[in-house]
Amino acid sequence: MNSDWEDRVTAAWARFDDFAQEDAPAFRAMIDALVAELPGDSPLGPFEQACAWDSTGHSDRAVPLYRRALDGGLADVSRYKARRAKIQLASSLRNTGEAEQGVRLLTPELLAPSDELDDAVRACLALCLSSLGRDREGLSLVLGALAPHLPRYQRSMANYARLLVEPPAE
Repeated sequence: MNSDWEDRVTAAWARFDDFAQEDAPAFRAMIDALVAELPGDSPLGPFEQACAWDSTGHSDRAVPLYRRALDGGLADVSRYKARRAKIQLASSLRNTGEAEQGVRLLTPELLAPSDELDDAVRACLALCLSSLGRDREGLSLVLGALAPHLPRYQRSMANYARLLVEPPAE
């Protein structure tokens, strides 16, 4: 889509916090109006609608829209938005009791080319793992994501994170 449309979507999302909870339908209508400008087969439409449903507390309504966006070629339009969709879909799956699907969706993202969403992948995957009773694995991911941001103890924290899931070398 053109940059004007993207700018208007960005502006709509910048106003999200201006909407009270009871005004969620008005926010979703604003997103729907922008989506209506897209070609019917654009994966950007279901992605933005999924985000709007998700952000207004309706993970169950967001899940099929995220899937439609991904299946419709969102990665071909925007690798970044496709990765966001996977993170957000995994979170929604967790919220709807399908954390195992979230783990399956995000685990390959650990090997994807690095970008600013790496820590979000790990955080969301950690939550999914925790929902499945796999807290040590989740904690390992979170500590591993946190370690590079620490002013000191980076190597120690990275090793502790690794040792949570790997046996120590003998």
